[in-house]
Amino acid sequence: MAFSNFYPIGFISSCYKEKFGIPRQPNLVPAATAQLILNKEFGEESIRGLEGFSHLWINFIFHKTQEQGWKTMVRPPRLGGNKKVGVFASRSTFRPNPLGLSVVALLDCEVTARKVILHLGGCDLLDGTPVLDIKPYLPYVDNIPEAKGGFANEEPKVLHEVLFSEGAKSQCAMAEKRLTRIQNGQKGGGWQVKQLIIQILQLDPRPSYQKQEKSDRIYAMKLYDFDLRWQYLDDNKIKVLELIIRG
Repeated sequence: MAFSNFYPIGFISSCYKEKFGIPRQPNLVPAATAQLILNKEFGEESIRGLEGFSHLWINFIFHKTQEQGWKTMVRPPRLGGNKKVGVFASRSTFRPNPLGLSVVALLDCEVTARKVILHLGGCDLLDGTPVLDIKPYLPYVDNIPEAKGGFANEEPKVLHEVLFSEGAKSQCAMAEKRLTRIQNGQKGGGWQVKQLIIQILQLDPRPSYQKQEKSDRIYAMKLYDFDLRWQYLDDNKIKVLELIIRG
């Protein structure tokens, strides 16, 4: 059976510049903001009335994993990466059709003469993600209190205390000022770089097989325009070492 071709309605501009470190579900990192920049054919009329909703469903493409194909069975991180379940019993990115679904906070709707930008919060979306559709979140039908969550029935626990070197503290403050200046007064500001880092790292973004390792390894991920570097200490503590601006 043939279906019509789908095409993106817009693209995500996100603090996450690579896959490593992105939370495995939306809203686990409330400080993670993003912008959905709609294509030019979608003007103010296309979002009229949307400002009355607090949250949105975002249908998107896993554009960085689709070339790797899909798997019948996958190893969910919530099961420690050791037990397999069927792909349709998971939210794995390796799917027959590389489609993702996230519910995110709608922080603001920005309309200019040239484009429409939706400012989003609590995102788990990679920078450059193609978006296929937007739908408003309806609490009376989308929130089902008695629903069961299978093997992921509980919210992930905060695993680590996050500490900062003196240099990293200063670099966080400098990053917030720099990002505000780059945005030049656009909506969706209020950068919370330190809080973003804490919320990401306290959930431990490492693959499951690395969480048992004891080493002096230094980890890194790309956020905004800098590389974040940290190290795992004893007693479930993490130390943020530095933020290095990418050239």
